[in-house]
Amino acid sequence: MTSRILVRSDDLGYSKSVNYGIYEAVKNGFINNVGFMVNMPTSQHGLDLVKDIEGLNLGLHTVICAGKPLTDPKLIPSITTEDGYFKASKTYRSAKEDFIDFDEVVTEIEAQYQKFVELVGRNPDYFEGHAVVSDNFVKGLRTVAKRHDVPFLDFAFDSEAHVSFKSVAFKSVMESMGNPNYNPVEVVKKAAEFAKTHANVIPMVIFHCGYLDDYILGHSSLTLPRTKEVEASCDKDLAQWLKDNDVQLMRYSEV
Repeated sequence: MTSRILVRSDDLGYSKSVNYGIYEAVKNGFINNVGFMVNMPTSQHGLDLVKDIEGLNLGLHTVICAGKPLTDPKLIPSITTEDGYFKASKTYRSAKEDFIDFDEVVTEIEAQYQKFVELVGRNPDYFEGHAVVSDNFVKGLRTVAKRHDVPFLDFAFDSEAHVSFKSVAFKSVMESMGNPNYNPVEVVKKAAEFAKTHANVIPMVIFHCGYLDDYILGHSSLTLPRTKEVEASCDKDLAQWLKDNDVQLMRYSEV
């Protein structure tokens, strides 16, 4: 009996090294869903690497905590710093209340949606957000996704939580943060085993494939796991194991 899992890699556009790692994981591995950050200096570089790869799903990985906004920072002060950059993710995590202004964040989300369409030439295959848990941010994502009839992917940092996409339940699986013994090959296998006994819930393994450069080392708390995930995505033994165990690697567009 075929079991289904979905594996995606976030952060295309974050830096050149991340772009090259994602390209490797897509071109020579099994990654078939990629979240695209459209506001970064290396966004076009990342898109150029993967845009002609057949069958790849591209989602809008909406950003409000890395790089600069596409909107004039003076118009969205609740999510930007005085020097015109987005506030850091740790600023959002440490806040005791949601300081994001709903109208401001909708303005920036809309700008990123329009940029995605401009760059890619079509709607995203899915629509979600990067690294920030905020009611107003999530509400803003839902609002813009509904406005343009793009399927919204909810997200959760609780490993036991289920999220909905096109009314289908997904179980988020992301074990890379703060885990010194992180083994992405085993994570994928564990997700596949879960899928065999939970036909109504699809495991959604979230990778952040990439190589490392000075920018990532200075701006991201996620470093070595990115390189491990590139290797896992291209692991021929893992690919054979998935085939032998009749595991289907889904795309969001197939839901």
